[in-house]
Amino acid sequence: MIHPWLQETWQRLVALGERLPHALLFVGPAGLGKRDLADALAARLLCATPRPDGCACDRCTTCQLRRSGNHPDLFMIVPAADMEAGNGDESREGGERDIGSAKKKSTQIVIEQIRDLQQSLSVTGHQSGRRVIVVDPAEAMNPYTANALLKLLEEPPAGCLFVLVSSAPRRLLPTIRSRCQQWSFSQPATDVVGQWLGTQEAPAADLLALTGGMPLAAQRLAGQGAGALLARFVRDVAQLPATDPLQLAGQWEAWLKSKEALAAGFGIVQLVEWMQRWVTDLASLRLGGRVRFFPREEEVVRALAQRSNVAAVLNCYNEFARIRRVAQHPLNARLMLEDMLLRYARALAEPRS
Repeated sequence: MIHPWLQETWQRLVALGERLPHALLFVGPAGLGKRDLADALAARLLCATPRPDGCACDRCTTCQLRRSGNHPDLFMIVPAADMEAGNGDESREGGERDIGSAKKKSTQIVIEQIRDLQQSLSVTGHQSGRRVIVVDPAEAMNPYTANALLKLLEEPPAGCLFVLVSSAPRRLLPTIRSRCQQWSFSQPATDVVGQWLGTQEAPAADLLALTGGMPLAAQRLAGQGAGALLARFVRDVAQLPATDPLQLAGQWEAWLKSKEALAAGFGIVQLVEWMQRWVTDLASLRLGGRVRFFPREEEVVRALAQRSNVAAVLNCYNEFARIRRVAQHPLNARLMLEDMLLRYARALAEPRS
């Protein structure tokens, strides 16, 4: 299925036909459907009888092989954690992924995967001769893995199409970006999203705002029961700095281990990201902007912003960005939570400039 906000892009891809380049790079925020579009394009190219709208027929032999996960000419290069969890690009909204199972497997694309790909591509295609390689997320490659892929992009085997999906293209090697035709995706128009949500089991408006208007990310969070988690987060963080940050850190540590959080795949990474977005709204209001991520809590955010020091709030955001980079594998989750909440409380306690 092609989402309505991607229809125009899809038609452009279909119109290219045999003029498709050997490598595409889909870039934009997670939660828009970039991976879905890559999968649809792969299905079309491998299908024996595509429909008039360009989509795969889902009935021919090659489509049946693809749907069963056994098509020999379709290669999915994703981290082991995403393969185990069954997630692709759209499970992340700047890191919005199911944390629970992802910890058990690598979150990187490792060089062995590219070496296996090189070996597979050294032989002729099994079906029509066309082969499709989807790499998602492309930024999950370390420099060694990226250089191995670069060799394939520089001298692609005949009949191969590479589709790289990325929410952080600046983390890719410039040489990889230069070998791909880049297709950029942006936030869909509000009316288009509204019409789509009207035909779906609509996620809560709070979750849609939290994801920056990314409909698929909001829908996934709603399916994970994130509405109740978000309500608790807002209640707790709105009480700072009046409450003891160290006490709250202890409560949050226990919360992350609760059945509710584990069932939703809710972990410390998401907590840090939500804190980042909370502070972003504080800084935005302090600088004359608007509340973007927590519109329902605008009165609370505005009251905090009016008595906060803008420099301290901005510095707090930068510190949270640093914490986010190591949150996936914290050495001590309790200390990380205490550090984060103490920094936030101090930022609000600084005299307003």
